[in-house]
Amino acid sequence: MKLGLIGYGAIGKHVEAAGLENIELVSVLVKRPRPDQGQGGKLTHDPDRFFAHAFDAVAECAGDEAVRLHGQRVLESGADFLLTSVGAFNDIALFDRLMAAAKASGTQLILPSAGIGTLDTFSRAAVDGLDSITATVRKNPSAWKGTAAETLVDLDSLEEPHTVFDGPVREGARLYPENFNISATANLAGLGRDRTRVVIVADPTITTHIVQLEAEGAFGRFTFKEDVAVSAQNRETGSPVAMAIVNSVRQLSLILTLSALPPRYSGGYRKQRF
Repeated sequence: MKLGLIGYGAIGKHVEAAGLENIELVSVLVKRPRPDQGQGGKLTHDPDRFFAHAFDAVAECAGDEAVRLHGQRVLESGADFLLTSVGAFNDIALFDRLMAAAKASGTQLILPSAGIGTLDTFSRAAVDGLDSITATVRKNPSAWKGTAAETLVDLDSLEEPHTVFDGPVREGARLYPENFNISATANLAGLGRDRTRVVIVADPTITTHIVQLEAEGAFGRFTFKEDVAVSAQNRETGSPVAMAIVNSVRQLSLILTLSALPPRYSGGYRKQRF
């Protein structure tokens, strides 16, 4: 499988280091010119040079702006698009545009589960009806620097947990666009941007990222909590995000392999939309 990466930060480097079998990393698109960094000339800041390659799939690891700038072009080029920055879809017009591009070109828009280990539970619960979903995200104050939280509290002097946001995903994603991928994914799987509540906490007592999802509906009540290690390269990113991308790329490679086999080996399997 020929893979392209958009972004070469903590997540992109994790994908490269994973040593994915039967997958060739063809090119990496970065925002600004920089040294090769051992990529053998594969790094480029020129979108036209990047898209001159033929990819089976492109993984976005660079933030909301990368989704807006390049997502439609990826899908229209014939490649499947895996993205980590699900918070970009707070812009519903962008989501609709990318879905339309995927449908028109026969490609897939793939949203890895990222920091949510039980996303399928929310999807199943939504079938019979959900009454509420609350996502609580706790991070050390250092992870909230450069965000709207700095205008609300002195992050350097916090001695106890402080809630910097409590409200609907729609508003939270506007204020904290680079820290909203888990909540945005939960709202797509469940109740939508206006009925999914998110609570953001700056907590000086922790060094990890703690995510708790609570749902209630006809099925009963469900709670999911994880306490994850922080990426060494990026304080805002938890390790499971990179792991989810690697896992999704592996699964997609297997699907492409199976779809290329004759029916007697693949059981008549053909590539299906996720």
